[in-house]
Amino acid sequence: MFEAAVSGYVVAVSLIMAIGAQNAFVLRQGLRREHVLAVVAVCALSDAALIAAGVAGFGAASKIAPWLGEAMRWAGVVFLVIYGALRFRAALRGGEALRPSEAGSAPLGKVLATCLLLTWANPHVYLDTVVLLGSISAQYAPYQLVFGVAAACGSLSFFSALGFGARLLAPVFARASAWVWLEVVVGATMWAIAAGLALG
Repeated sequence: MFEAAVSGYVVAVSLIMAIGAQNAFVLRQGLRREHVLAVVAVCALSDAALIAAGVAGFGAASKIAPWLGEAMRWAGVVFLVIYGALRFRAALRGGEALRPSEAGSAPLGKVLATCLLLTWANPHVYLDTVVLLGSISAQYAPYQLVFGVAAACGSLSFFSALGFGARLLAPVFARASAWVWLEVVVGATMWAIAAGLALG
């Protein structure tokens, strides 16, 4: 049981740790100190739901509906291209939209909608949580539930550290140029992920 718990936690954190659209968004919100708790909660709860689906054995959904994976892939490409373009536009404008001292807080609904799209429209999320974690959990029978709960806790701890720990970088991002570079990096990351999906 202990081995299942440790494995679930470590594997989940190692998978989520890779730089991606969701992580970049959580970091950005953390730096802005804008709706951080809500964003962390949405990411952690979404991961928990997907992990639960994987552990419960629903990874075979793509076999039932073969078109689902392809549809999700291209929807993800379109969204990531648009979101990346918006980040580049913000960088060209000098990053003013990101400066907490000068910009008003974005509406909670808009922030959560973006967060949900970055989470649920990303095919890699399903591959990591539903397929990969689901298949690994089967190796720890009859403690799949322990594995899944530990994986969900790993997700929660990672997003909490990323969102609330981002404020430690506040002195660096007090300069507008740092925000511009962050926007460029986020935009490039979005487009790289989109290219990977399109070519894959």
